[in-house]
Amino acid sequence: MSLNFLLDLLALLTALAAAYLWFRASSYQVRRVSKSEDINSLDLNRIVTAINRTQLLNRRAALATALSAVIIALKFAHDMLTR
Repeated sequence: MSLNFLLDLLALLTALAAAYLWFRASSYQVRRVSKSEDINSLDLNRIVTAINRTQLLNRRAALATALSAVIIALKFAHDMLTR
C-alpha cells in the first residue's frame, strides 16, 4: 500500500466522519420557549443538554475537518517532494 493511497484513504474517511458528525449535530433542536411560559428545572436541563450535545458534535466535526485538511496538505507536500 503506497503512501499516496493511505493519505487519500485517511482524507476520505475523516471527511466522511466530519460530514456525519455535522449531520448529527444539526438534528438536535432546541425547543422554543414563549415569554409567557414557566420554565422548570427539567425544561432548562433539556435545553442545556441539547446545546451541549450540539456543541460537542460540532467540535468533533471541526476536528475531523481539520484532520482531513492536514492529511490532504501532507499528500500535496509528499507529491511535491517526490517529483
